[in-house]
Amino acid sequence: MVEVVIPSPGESITEVTLGTWRKSDGDWVEKDELLNEIDSDKATLELLSPASGAIRLVAKSGTEQKVGTLVAKIDEAAARPAGVVAATVTKAPAVAAQPAAKVAVSSPPKIATDSPTRVSGVAKKMAAERGIDAGTLEGSGPSGRVMKVDVEGAGTTAPAAKSSTAISASASNAAPGTRGVRREKMTRLRQRIAERLVSAQHTAAMLTTFNEVDMSEVIRLRAEHKADFEKKHGVGLGFMGFFIRACVSALAQYPRANAYLTGDEMEFHDYVDVGVAVGTERGLVVPVIRSAEAMELPEIEQSLKSFALRAREGKLSVHEMTGGTFTISNGGVYGSLMSTPILNPPQSAILGMHAIKKRAVEDPHNPGQIALRPMMYLALSYDHRIIDGSEAVGFLVHVKDCIENPGRLLLGV
Repeated sequence: MVEVVIPSPGESITEVTLGTWRKSDGDWVEKDELLNEIDSDKATLELLSPASGAIRLVAKSGTEQKVGTLVAKIDEAAARPAGVVAATVTKAPAVAAQPAAKVAVSSPPKIATDSPTRVSGVAKKMAAERGIDAGTLEGSGPSGRVMKVDVEGAGTTAPAAKSSTAISASASNAAPGTRGVRREKMTRLRQRIAERLVSAQHTAAMLTTFNEVDMSEVIRLRAEHKADFEKKHGVGLGFMGFFIRACVSALAQYPRANAYLTGDEMEFHDYVDVGVAVGTERGLVVPVIRSAEAMELPEIEQSLKSFALRAREGKLSVHEMTGGTFTISNGGVYGSLMSTPILNPPQSAILGMHAIKKRAVEDPHNPGQIALRPMMYLALSYDHRIIDGSEAVGFLVHVKDCIENPGRLLLGV
């Protein structure tokens, strides 16, 4: 018997939640086949089979488990079922292009029951919400695994399935006069988010200062060079990269915004690890761009793209979401006009970006004249125990100046 134990998602994580088993007790599994998805307070980790054989389940789905706990066993001595061989062969990508192999596809019904093992957790949830049978989709992920993008694509091609299940379900939930109540257990990630946010409000002397920035120059630069930038670097040019560069410049001038408060000591950092808040179906995650002060704009944009894609698929590692000396949150992508971001402990400052709206302001090129300009409110929440109000205001003004005069970022002033 080969033991299947809970692996360690990260150094600081000791307990996880066991997801739904993809196999029933006694089913045959192949080596490296997905058995379960473990949910921790920072990331989702795939539990793969260490060997081929018959699985013997020890722990139940949805239970809390300590790292290193035995949750299943693989009986390598068990006889491989005859139908499993054919089903495994038909999973190869070449099958779809070879008509002669269709006999193998139609003969063993095992493929239909195995399909859930090829569906990511996010894709499975989305498929259920949309009334789509994820097992019938062609996966674009590793080994033909169905990913979120596959379900999104199927949503436009299978309206009948959606209307027969998802729409009827939503109609029953929204039926007038109903007073239903349901309870749903918080995920470990959501619990961890709640704990950290409450802790930040209880332990830090948190204040927020606001300013507004004229986005005209950045918008002009982006429009002028976006196509060439993407052609050369293979990634789009967004606004976040400019703000990260601006914050790196400001943090060099105001190092306390890049420091931790540890007891009665201030821990300063000679590097800038920027956490970028990303909203996902599981909750808010904050992947960290390390040593951002040493990165050029193309490198920052490539990192942002990679983080965003993997965050939404639940593929970020614990290491990628650990640490960070400063955080940026962009509520503007959801339409937020103004908010007060909450600190990400043990950090001492966080910048909040918001929606760009055209407003009537004084024309900087023609004093005394009113012009319609694309404006964004900025908010800097900070720990007043370590950062003085004048420093916080100065930091935000520096960021504002860098965005309104992008040449400062190029000249390093």
